Amino acid sequence: GSGELRLVDGGGRCAGRVEVKHKGEWGSVCSYDFDWDHRGAGVVCRQLGCGAVARASPYAPFGQGKGRIWLHPFCQGAETTLQECLHFGWGKHFCDHDRDVGVTCTEALELRLAAGRGPCEGRVEVKLRGQWGTVVDDSWDMEDAEVVCQQMGCGSAAGAYQGNEFGQGDGPINLAFINCDGTEKALWDC
Repeated sequence: GSGELRLVDGGGRCAGRVEVKHKGEWGSVCSYDFDWDHRGAGVVCRQLGCGAVARASPYAPFGQGKGRIWLHPFCQGAETTLQECLHFGWGKHFCDHDRDVGVTCTEALELRLAAGRGPCEGRVEVKLRGQWGTVVDDSWDMEDAEVVCQQMGCGSAAGAYQGNEFGQGDGPINLAFINCDGTEKALWDC
């Protein structure tokens, strides 16, 4: 069950390094970049009840695990649990901790509009790893703004602004170069 899977060092239960429990011991999951994508990460997010995948990253984005590497999985994407994905066997792997995989699920992300004249206007900010940061995009347009407005429950977009129309954010840049067609339900679906 999901009790045998967790995400650690990501600032919340829906983002972090993927770890699985086997024989009472927690261990990491490693993979090569071409094998770790939205399929495997999608299984993890679903298994934990954390929504869809916002980002799937190999190369230990949340730091390297210290103990065992339990799994080197190959997922199709339809599996109910990560443990169901094809793998070489528990503790058998052809990658090291520098390829410990990480996942950020959509439930770990929050969206807000800052420095505007109300909750439906302002600088687009995204919360990632517990920290609010800005979105940088040279091609930010009405389609992108439309998705944000709909996601925030603010109706249709009335304007899309580039540059520092609402002042500069002081947090990190948490998202960059987004291209929406205007029909997506959330910014992370673009």
